[in-house]
Amino acid sequence: MSYESTDRTLLARDGDPRIGIVVFPGSLDDRDAARAVRAAGAQPVMLWHKAPDLLGVDAVILPGGFSYGDYLRAGAIARFSPVMEAVVDAARRGMPVLGICNGFQILCEAHLLPGALIRNAHRHFRCVDQPLRVENTSTAWTTGYTKGARIVVPSKHGEGRYVADDRTLAELEANGRVVVRYLERNPNGSLHDIAGITNEAGNVVGLMPHPEHAIDTLTGPSTDGLGFFVSLVRSMVPA
Repeated sequence: MSYESTDRTLLARDGDPRIGIVVFPGSLDDRDAARAVRAAGAQPVMLWHKAPDLLGVDAVILPGGFSYGDYLRAGAIARFSPVMEAVVDAARRGMPVLGICNGFQILCEAHLLPGALIRNAHRHFRCVDQPLRVENTSTAWTTGYTKGARIVVPSKHGEGRYVADDRTLAELEANGRVVVRYLERNPNGSLHDIAGITNEAGNVVGLMPHPEHAIDTLTGPSTDGLGFFVSLVRSMVPA
């Protein structure tokens, strides 16, 4: 599955959706996320972690990286950054929120998503172009995909193993809240091959792979990741 950029100028225009990207100490994929937002036809707005104001954005992305050096646990300190109080409140009111890699870890630490991300089962950092299967196309971030579609998105992490208790896993599976699942190989030992999940409302999604690194074939293995951003933008822009 491939997507083409809907952005004609890569410059913000009046009326474009405004997507906030939180910048923590140690964030390293924030600019890549901003590029993906622009490629999808929206305006990226960088949100500093110490400012408890979302600046009127329409959605929020928590990008990948190593917030606060992954001290204590990955995402455990970032969860208490001033901006996160506003993110949690907005998410509970229905604002779309996407957490990528470290952002997924932060969403779990903030209890916007269940479960936890722990050290990879093989104890090594792993960077691969990862095949995935799209399981849920009803979230704010996946409506542009076809259920069951195979996509390829880079995956790079050392603490990406998704774990949860049996009851939580059963609820995720029964209610269709697994968003994407690892195919062909499981790079970290995640239970049920889970690569991404959503909350019950479908507005909050956490992904361990990096869709922002798969928006064009010049810098990534495919354009398969652009669909996450295009899905959101198309839902906000009148036809």
